[in-house]
Amino acid sequence: QVQLVESGGGLVQAGGSLRVSCAASGRAVSSYAMGWFRQAPGKERDLVAAISWGGQNTYYADPVKGRFTISRDNAKNTVYLQMNSLKPEDTAVYYCAAGRGPLSRLLGSYDYDYWGQGTQVTVSS
Repeated sequence: QVQLVESGGGLVQAGGSLRVSCAASGRAVSSYAMGWFRQAPGKERDLVAAISWGGQNTYYADPVKGRFTISRDNAKNTVYLQMNSLKPEDTAVYYCAAGRGPLSRLLGSYDYDYWGQGTQVTVSS
């Protein structure tokens, strides 16, 4: 069992930056790949970024490439999503999730086993 708790969301102006964190606890946490998803009202939950268990491999969705950076600190069991040059369309609830396997097989929400409760990110124009 893995528990995930997100933090760091909030309100930021367009063009600003925000970092959200996901603290993980439980058995063999560092062996899981981690993903950040987001869900806006009335929309599906989409993968934003993912990182392999060792941090060597990352994935970014096209809308955030060059603006967002995912990283992890396995010593602290924490995953981060640094978000720069934020846009109003980045407004959503951001969720972290844990899954097992190569990133190529962890591109959909159904591929992940554990989820956090989410943190709201609001970007004002």
